Amino acid sequence: MQKEIEGEAGVKQKKNMQNLISVIILLAGMFLGSLFIDLAQLINRSGFSAKNLSRSDIFEANEKTWVAYTEPAVTVRVVNDDSCEKCNVDEVLVWLRRIVPTIATEKIDYNSNQGKELIDKFSMKTLPAFIFDAPITKTDFYAQAEVLFEQKDNQLALRTQDIGIPAGKYIDTPRINNDDAVTGTKDAKVKVVVFSDFQCPYCKIFHKALNDAIKNYGDKVEFDYKFFPLEIHPQAASAALAAGCALEQGKFWEYADKLYADQTIWGATKDTTKFKEYARLLKLDSAKFNACLDNKKYQDKIDGDTTEANSFGISGTPGVFVNAEFQEGAISYEQLKTSIDAELGK
Repeated sequence: MQKEIEGEAGVKQKKNMQNLISVIILLAGMFLGSLFIDLAQLINRSGFSAKNLSRSDIFEANEKTWVAYTEPAVTVRVVNDDSCEKCNVDEVLVWLRRIVPTIATEKIDYNSNQGKELIDKFSMKTLPAFIFDAPITKTDFYAQAEVLFEQKDNQLALRTQDIGIPAGKYIDTPRINNDDAVTGTKDAKVKVVVFSDFQCPYCKIFHKALNDAIKNYGDKVEFDYKFFPLEIHPQAASAALAAGCALEQGKFWEYADKLYADQTIWGATKDTTKFKEYARLLKLDSAKFNACLDNKKYQDKIDGDTTEANSFGISGTPGVFVNAEFQEGAISYEQLKTSIDAELGK
């Protein structure tokens, strides 16, 4: 009898234990449910309950407020140089997150292997650079601004200069080509490359500073002139073509001086008569010059210079590189001299 009683007690104890476990599981489930988290999701760490996510777009957990977005998660790799004072991206990232709030950033040093790969892949010329992963194409921002991105494989580079983000650092410089207008010392330590427009009034002001620099640094510096006629100047393209024809006959700099000196005169015309007149005054071969100008012989050259200017984000003239240091506008001779001396002293 005693054994039967003990046996029944053991069965009851076992049932009570099972019931207790059931109650614990039930209470735990209710507790977890009150936190909007499914037990299965807690185990696999998948986050808030999908059922409850559909009911609200704001949650609080772990002393943080979580806001739901319909945009996908987007990673942007910021290729940059931490030692560059002008390369700070804080304001840019604040602006980007206002447009795409689901952005997460990853810093990439431009000298790292990954940085070098991205620089090479997108032919980067400036820092900072912003490389997005494929989900950016699923955002409203991309739908409205697709032209601001350059895509290669599953990565997209933001055209920073197109939206007014200034270059903090140039990691490449314009090439000095055999068909450029060049003067000075070819193997010089310092290269001055100028993108200019013959009808630009600021370029006329800067031209004197450039001439003074050529006179004073001609044995220490190589100077390169590139064509960048702006569309807002109706005769600038024809003037560049004419200068190219003068370069062919070895008188580019003399012809450039004449174009800038008479800028308001030929700028008021609508044909190429004045340009041909200047060729005669400078004793160029008129027949050869006229044919060159009429056939737009150097249009490809001008287009190439313009494309190069655009690739560096240059939007106005004059644009002046002293090695990798860039300045835009009608800088004075003193400013140009300071930049040249600084590069010579390195």
